[in-house]
Amino acid sequence: MHPFRTHTCAAIRPTDTGATVRLSGWVHRKRDHGNLVFVDLRDHYGLTQCVIDISSPLFEVIETARPESVITVTGPVVKRSDETINANLPTGEVEVRIEEITIESPAEVLPMQVAGDADFGEDIRLRYRFLDLRREKIHANIMLRSAVISSIRRRMTDSGFLEIQTPILTASSPEGARDYLVPSRNHPGRFYALPQAPQQFKQLLMVSGFDKYFQIAPCFRDEDARADRSPGEFYQLDLEMAFVEQDDVFAALEPVLSGVFEEFSDGREVTKGAFPRIAYAESMLKYGSDKPDLRNPIVISDVSEAYRDSGFGLFSKLVGQGSIVRAIPAPGASDRPRSFFDKLNDWAREEGAGGLGYIVFGADGEARGPIAKNLEAERVAQIKSISGATDGDAVFFVCGKQKDAEKFAGVVRERLCDELNIRAEGRFDFCWIIDYPMFERDEETGKIEFSHNPFSMPQGGLEALETMDPLDILAYQYDIVCNGIELSSGAIRNHRPEIMIKAFGMAGYGPEVVEEKFGGMLRAFRYGAPPHGGSAPGIDRMVMLLADEPNIREVIAFPMNQRAEDLLMGAPGVADERHLKELHLKLNLPKEKRETVKAGTADQID
Repeated sequence: MHPFRTHTCAAIRPTDTGATVRLSGWVHRKRDHGNLVFVDLRDHYGLTQCVIDISSPLFEVIETARPESVITVTGPVVKRSDETINANLPTGEVEVRIEEITIESPAEVLPMQVAGDADFGEDIRLRYRFLDLRREKIHANIMLRSAVISSIRRRMTDSGFLEIQTPILTASSPEGARDYLVPSRNHPGRFYALPQAPQQFKQLLMVSGFDKYFQIAPCFRDEDARADRSPGEFYQLDLEMAFVEQDDVFAALEPVLSGVFEEFSDGREVTKGAFPRIAYAESMLKYGSDKPDLRNPIVISDVSEAYRDSGFGLFSKLVGQGSIVRAIPAPGASDRPRSFFDKLNDWAREEGAGGLGYIVFGADGEARGPIAKNLEAERVAQIKSISGATDGDAVFFVCGKQKDAEKFAGVVRERLCDELNIRAEGRFDFCWIIDYPMFERDEETGKIEFSHNPFSMPQGGLEALETMDPLDILAYQYDIVCNGIELSSGAIRNHRPEIMIKAFGMAGYGPEVVEEKFGGMLRAFRYGAPPHGGSAPGIDRMVMLLADEPNIREVIAFPMNQRAEDLLMGAPGVADERHLKELHLKLNLPKEKRETVKAGTADQID
């Protein structure tokens, strides 16, 4: 007999009755029922109930085994009586009578319980992540993550993509976030950078003659945590294709994503066929976001002209000064009490807006509310028509400069959806956001800068860069969005050196900077580069959606906390003088940090 197990803790069935088995695992629970003690034994696969009589000479051994101790038990499989069958367990019709027991590893008193659904603070959970990962839900999340990655790999390989690994130690690249730098011992004063994404390398692979590349790529960005973004590092399905247009990338990626989501959807509906395509400008108008949740049925509309030179003086004045007005319908809200509207108005002020005006269209067709009283009837009718409102609905309004009004209208849209409880459940709604602006103007400096990916091909090529207003130039850039979560960005790449130099020049980077930062890629392009493009859906975000988890840390085995600290391993840590000397480094810390570092208390550094 194997020294540790003949079966896993999920494998025993009534057909094993009478057989002597050996199981190993963790003590999940112990229950004292007078003359009998029941032990739920758990391993990676599941749970089996074991039982011992208090008269057994082994009883003292099991009595001393605390929860989460690792034990090995041996004994016969017996059927449970009908009244004790646990239909919720695959092994629930049988149990093992303990005849031998070995304590493989005793557990100390636990800082957090593994059994049960008790909630523990993030610091405790991350400091004792090895215990947290034993808990049923998060253990299942990590298993789901593994299965999702395996499915993606299979689908990509079956589609003719070649998996290739790209470097982790590389050069710094201005891609929108802060780099993590790694000092070089052999090259004093010089640094590697951890890749924010394999962007340049995957393009170089296309130039090298490979046709379809992918990898499950680690990416490193020194940025703050959010519910849908882990600080430090994350993983993405990175892919690139040669001799393709935008439609070809969509056609290659849609079956992979829809297939994976259908495989693990657990009955939830997934977008069928080609994903809807929504232009960036349209998305900002209709949804107030370039990450629209299409489960929300509310569609925003522009009603600026209905207020121009109107009797509602405030909006009329602002529209005359260049502001816009967005209308956000609230289906069926006309029967809500006045407190509903007052609460939303107060909330809008707390969010920094001037308030939230509204018109209520009663079931009798009469328009009510402060705005309706001061706005001409024909203009009220115009707003009703444009917004698609019907009798029984209300319409809320946001007025301001376009960028601010669009964004806040999107926030209002989501708030109303939640207040009215009209979001469709049990589904994954995908869409592509396309036609992003190539450039945008920095509000503080007034300078032109890239709005998305600097390596994208501008629509219209060099001619567009030379003849159009930079803010009117669109790019072959696209995002995949699912249920309001951005899964990836992608683009058809700029593979022409002269277009690349011109585009970077318009964003303030001279030819010498482009040569210095992207010399390797520029050299490659000068020796024959195919048109190419790709995308990079985030693995963590996909699993987060499939697991129905609101926080991305619930689907990552060893995540950092919101301050980018690894509480389990104690990172970031303090480097000693010997290590710093080897790397030719000296610390120049803010005064308040010096004593902390000198004392070596890395866990107190933020």
